[in-house]
Amino acid sequence: MSNPRNGDTKPPCLPRNGLVKIPTQPNGLGSASITKGTPAVKNRLCQPSSVPAILSPALAHRSDLSIPSLASPLSLAALASVSSPPGASLVGLTTSEVSEQPSPERLPGSPSERQLAVDEKILNRLFWYFSACEKCVLAQVCKAWRRVLYQPKFWVGLTPVLHTKELYNVLPGGEKEFVSLQGFAVRGFDGFCLVGVSDLDICEFIDNYPLSKKGVKSMSLKRSTITDAGLEVMLEQMQGVVRLELSGCNDFTEAGLWSSLNARITALSVSDCINVADDAIAAISQLLPNLTELNLQAYHVTDTALAYFTAKQGYTTHTLRLNSCWEITNHGVVNMVHSLPNLSVLSLSGCSKVTDDGVELVAENLRKLRSLDLSWCPRITDMALEYIACDLHKLEELVLDRCVRITDTGLSYLSTMSSLRSLYLRWCCQVQDFGLKHLLSMGSLRLLSLAGCPLLTTTGLSGLVQLQELEELELTNCPGATPELFKYFSQHLPCCMVIE
Repeated sequence: MSNPRNGDTKPPCLPRNGLVKIPTQPNGLGSASITKGTPAVKNRLCQPSSVPAILSPALAHRSDLSIPSLASPLSLAALASVSSPPGASLVGLTTSEVSEQPSPERLPGSPSERQLAVDEKILNRLFWYFSACEKCVLAQVCKAWRRVLYQPKFWVGLTPVLHTKELYNVLPGGEKEFVSLQGFAVRGFDGFCLVGVSDLDICEFIDNYPLSKKGVKSMSLKRSTITDAGLEVMLEQMQGVVRLELSGCNDFTEAGLWSSLNARITALSVSDCINVADDAIAAISQLLPNLTELNLQAYHVTDTALAYFTAKQGYTTHTLRLNSCWEITNHGVVNMVHSLPNLSVLSLSGCSKVTDDGVELVAENLRKLRSLDLSWCPRITDMALEYIACDLHKLEELVLDRCVRITDTGLSYLSTMSSLRSLYLRWCCQVQDFGLKHLLSMGSLRLLSLAGCPLLTTTGLSGLVQLQELEELELTNCPGATPELFKYFSQHLPCCMVIE
């Protein structure tokens, strides 16, 4: 996200994970991040902000208001002719800081202009056009703007990310005091990501966040030193948590999962936790009968683990992501497809031992699949794509990044899929111009990624203008993507975002 102090009006594209970094402030809270949900919204945030024409002619022609650059937070602050209070937190202003902010009566200009700058009806429409980071800055302009922006509707789908050092203020005597989280509560945040925290930090968070006991629905712990005891206390105290993520947490064990997991949890993500193996999957399958989504990255999980799922998960679980589970083979796929027949989202990314036979099992038994990720599966060939095209008639997204054995023949099979909307072929090193010709008949495609495909030429890529419904085209690290080609796309694919 661009820094408002530089006056940039066009923020750079957000990364795929949607992290929005808030500028660091003296009290530490300002360096919190906010995660955003859907790719569509992320793409919208990559574009310049647009402001509706709801300003009066008198304001529109005021040269001192710089109306053409309203996309930047600073120009909106100029509209109110105030700057952000020095040292104010971007995510939770204290009472004293709010009282020091200028009131509407102190704004310059005529009474009608001052009234327009704080008109809540106008502000409620205007603030929808700004990103999360910009809203944090705009909330510091004046009390009226803060009152409007702190409505929960402006923060739906956002998750604050707090690091350990941001949870404490250092007092003059050197003692630490837990920060006030009231600003988060006012905005109604029901999900948090805590990075690097300990058992004590989590207990402090529970005691200091007003909504922690019932109002928090989602908790994510990353690179944290939480132990079995801390995990048990957290899930016992935070009765509202239904979504749990544990990433890079190496101090809890499988015994901790057995003692802490609660049946209310419907979505669980466990990645890079060295103590997670087959027994952890047994705990998950037996203790979480209402599980709808499981994301697992565990290097020691074997085929045996996938046999633990029961008929209960078979009815409820619709999303399963097995990322970099290196020990899983086609035998594990057999267990999975019979235990979880209702999957609509499946990822086998990095499951390097899965072959075409495993994909055939998936295609024949999981007919409800809408998204399939086979990236970094080096044993997948064109034969697997034939199975997919024949049986997965509802598939909308297919990820084949780094499937190095896929050729133009495989793309000819995919060209028959009328439902496919997103196709990722990053670093598929055998795909050539002839293969692209097969894709030109796929009118349903909205997103196509060809990043890093070394054999594609400018001539072959130029034919993609026939895909007039395309909304996003990724050509990074593609030798055939020249400046002239991008100019050609801008003229003939005006509604498509071409990523260079």
